[in-house]
Amino acid sequence: MLQRVHSRTEAWPLHGLVRTRAIETAALQGLAPFSLMQRAGEAVARLVRAIAPHTRRVWVAAGPGNNGGDGLVAAVALQHAGIEAIVTLAADPARLQGDARQAHALALAAGLRWADDVPDGFGRAGDMALDALLGIGGSRAPEGRLAALVATLNALACPVVAIDLPSGLNGDTGQPHGDACVTASHTLSLLTLKPGLFTGQGRDHAGEAWLDDLGIASDRPDACLSPAPSPAGWQRRHGQHKGSFGDLVVIGGAHGMAGAALLAARAGHAAGAGRVYLGFLDEDGPTLDAERPELMVRRAPWRDDLLLQATVVCGCGGGDAVRTVLPRVIGQAQRLVLDADGLNAVAHDTGLRQLLAARGRGGRPSVLTPHPLEAARLLGSGTKAVQADRVGAAQALADELHSVVVLKGSGSVVAAPGQLPFINPTGNAALATAGTGDVLAGWLGGRWSTRSDAPQAVAAEAAWQHGHAADRSPVTPLRASDLIEALHALQLRR
Repeated sequence: MLQRVHSRTEAWPLHGLVRTRAIETAALQGLAPFSLMQRAGEAVARLVRAIAPHTRRVWVAAGPGNNGGDGLVAAVALQHAGIEAIVTLAADPARLQGDARQAHALALAAGLRWADDVPDGFGRAGDMALDALLGIGGSRAPEGRLAALVATLNALACPVVAIDLPSGLNGDTGQPHGDACVTASHTLSLLTLKPGLFTGQGRDHAGEAWLDDLGIASDRPDACLSPAPSPAGWQRRHGQHKGSFGDLVVIGGAHGMAGAALLAARAGHAAGAGRVYLGFLDEDGPTLDAERPELMVRRAPWRDDLLLQATVVCGCGGGDAVRTVLPRVIGQAQRLVLDADGLNAVAHDTGLRQLLAARGRGGRPSVLTPHPLEAARLLGSGTKAVQADRVGAAQALADELHSVVVLKGSGSVVAAPGQLPFINPTGNAALATAGTGDVLAGWLGGRWSTRSDAPQAVAAEAAWQHGHAADRSPVTPLRASDLIEALHALQLRR
């Protein structure tokens, strides 16, 4: 069944390439030859007609494998529907095998138009192109003829539909195999949804994602796409009071960086925390937030027992000063959100690292919110390595530090020890401004202070809301202070 992948209250299951191939192999054993490819090609044709019902002409760039076969079947189905189909086959027909060979024979019998390249003048209104070059069969960067066709597809002014995966994209990691990678308007994922469509550079290359499972049931996923939070999470009973929604303590704001701690505290307050305490690491820091006087500035809150009953957000603008308070914070906080310089301190201090892991093993939850560079420091690797496998990097950190990890970036990954990771489908480059990470940490802490849910679920919800506020914003870039108001306003409209 053809489905548009959009935010819903149930999580979308995601399957990596190894598991997808296993599902396909099992399905083929119980089906007549060529029937699965027939279903796939017809699903592509249905999508083309659904998203562009006035399409008059389709150009199919078909590769040498089953992805090319899917494209040929789609071309035949579209021609039967009265749409002119032109095919460029980047393969020697005599060397096609299996179902792809049968698809080619079907295309010949249908009398499709064949061309060595895209037709002159193609790409005007009413035209559409299909990327059927590689799909999940691509394990390295397209070269030669395939790379040239990728460049042709990317240069077209008309919509491009990628079949299963944009050619050149790694379906597990969301990173291109090389410089040649299709940037599609739409991607129809077949059998399963692939994680790489939603993280790394996958969202830029995939465009709008669609799924057709071709009538085949799938087994346990490798990850899930975070669901939209339920509005029930904001409902309050008449008899509740501010003490019902927990205490939030924000620790950060070393000399010259008070703004980061202020943003986190304001976000936590907007997220619903009952009481918000703000502890500046700079002894000469502000004694009042004039814009939000509801926030209670408390000197050195890490020295009293407040942490024992509170959700603590630590590290926003913490500088080097945060290192001196981290042992007590990690040891005492009831719930801990560790961000920014708090993470950098852990990355450079084996003792803090061991203390954090022991905290998790002892059943006291922590959520870490690194961006890729901070994650690389924690892993002792480089940013390139983290981005090359974002899901794997987040899961490795979660398992080692016994914490929930929110690896920020396009398609933020929310991993927890021993649990399926979530990939967040919301957000855009409007968030690429200073301070939006502090807002996420504070918002997460504020939501967590009001809830008894598992920390991974709370973190996934906070990341979804954070991105959704940016998606709804009419301005780019989105200033961090405005993001807090946008987050709060979204909840008011529920």
